[in-house]
Amino acid sequence: MPSRALLSVSDKTGIVHLGRGLAARGFELVSTGGTARALAEGGLAVTGVPALTGFPEMMDGRVKTLHPALHGGILARRDRPDDLAALDRHGIGLVDIVVVNLYPFVKAASDPATPFDALVEEIDVGGPSLVRAAAKNFRGVLVVVDPADYPRLLAALDETPSLAFRFELMRKALAHTAAYDTAISSALATVKIEGDRFDRGGGESDGSGTAKAVPYEAVPCSDTVEISLVKIRDLRYGENPHQKAAWYVGHRFSSAGGGAGGCGLGEATILQGKELSYTNLLDLDAAARIALEFAEPAAVVVKHTNPCGAATGDSAAEAYVRARDADSFAAFGGVVALNRPIDVATAEAIVSTFIEAVIAPSVDIAARDILARKTKLRVVTADVAPFKGGGVELRSVLGATLLQERDVVAEAERSWSGASLPEGLRVVTKRQPTDDEWAALRFAWRVCAHVKSNSVIFTDARRTLAIGAGQMSRVDAVNVAVMKAQGAGRSLAGSVAASDAFFPFRDGLDAIARAGARAVVQPGGSVRDAEVIAAADEHGLAMVSTGRRHFRH
Repeated sequence: MPSRALLSVSDKTGIVHLGRGLAARGFELVSTGGTARALAEGGLAVTGVPALTGFPEMMDGRVKTLHPALHGGILARRDRPDDLAALDRHGIGLVDIVVVNLYPFVKAASDPATPFDALVEEIDVGGPSLVRAAAKNFRGVLVVVDPADYPRLLAALDETPSLAFRFELMRKALAHTAAYDTAISSALATVKIEGDRFDRGGGESDGSGTAKAVPYEAVPCSDTVEISLVKIRDLRYGENPHQKAAWYVGHRFSSAGGGAGGCGLGEATILQGKELSYTNLLDLDAAARIALEFAEPAAVVVKHTNPCGAATGDSAAEAYVRARDADSFAAFGGVVALNRPIDVATAEAIVSTFIEAVIAPSVDIAARDILARKTKLRVVTADVAPFKGGGVELRSVLGATLLQERDVVAEAERSWSGASLPEGLRVVTKRQPTDDEWAALRFAWRVCAHVKSNSVIFTDARRTLAIGAGQMSRVDAVNVAVMKAQGAGRSLAGSVAASDAFFPFRDGLDAIARAGARAVVQPGGSVRDAEVIAAADEHGLAMVSTGRRHFRH
């Protein structure tokens, strides 16, 4: 009897090529529904599951692979004569390879238009059963859930698949089903039932399944949150050499329901340089978050998760030079993020000084040789754009875990002007900001939201001038920023200032005025707002209240 491979996938990426490779190696292809059609259209001979089981697919496909003729052939232990004799008595053949990925539940759950009952139909039953059965019998069955592993499978078949390879596929398969179950339970945790009506986290539904739903990701603080993480790699150590550390990605499903993956630093590509450290990754994350606040070319230099310089420019190179020179002393040994590909000019600017690591969407081919001059420079590319709009963040504390929605500076996503302000913003002083000050205030507000609290920063419309980060009081934050400016020989006269939270007393505002700022943006909301506003009027400052705080701890 020929070797047999069962193929049943929602994500059909590469499935025909894999089928050709398996057929060329003598495997009989067994398949279901859409996968069988795809293989047949690719010119391959396919045995349908009904031909194997003697039963047709039933109930709109709810029942098709749940049958001993399949599961017996998967679960039979090859080293147990009694298992093999049982197969022989019942005329069941062995299944040597199982290639399965699951219904696109995450895609359906993320779509607000998906009715509740339709969401339930995306809960795969037969697929996870096949995967678990094959994974359980990994010594005799190769189980593949990720199209990225198809070439590796074919290469392994040309030799003798090692036990280590089989075990790796087993672990990946079980992580796949675990993540799938986590996605389902997380989505259903947000569903409320009132009579025969279903509410998916804020939508409305009746028993027929008609729903006005919201994605389950939009309701992050449900009663139960399950987390599945897959290790990317071990790190040399954590924040200090005596601490063990590793880098993980949240296990997720592609839009077609396929394998594990992530976005941002979960799918980063390391092009060159020394091994990334725990602190490098924290700094890359902090820098990227700021760069993503800007649609125009932007660059950020970070040290210890705080920016020492951030700037925009007409090009990535111009933005980087401005960001570096905002505090060139602190930028030495910093970590850089850009929101544009690294071209030749940008690469030349980066290697002109000592930088630990840089992250960007991509690196031009011509720029790679330039960056390679600095052999220790860590160069990382990643699609970090998905992180800009929402999601959740986790943080561990002693004996517990905290979860919150990701902070988004939504009030600064469009231009500010005296004629058009986002909801919540208002000028609270007698003097209105000038057009140039409006542009600078918006720039300052987007950067300030990412500086550790308490923070006060000074900027113009295109770069930071001085940053006072992580102080115990706002006066201290201003004083640190002024010290930074003086050290760089830079005047703050005519600048604007941003404070991540309100001024509890007028002393912070007085210090900003003494430093030379002409306009201020801050959340407002202090019991002494009137006193602070009066101080701003005394100094002739324009002050904008956003009504929204951006602490960062």
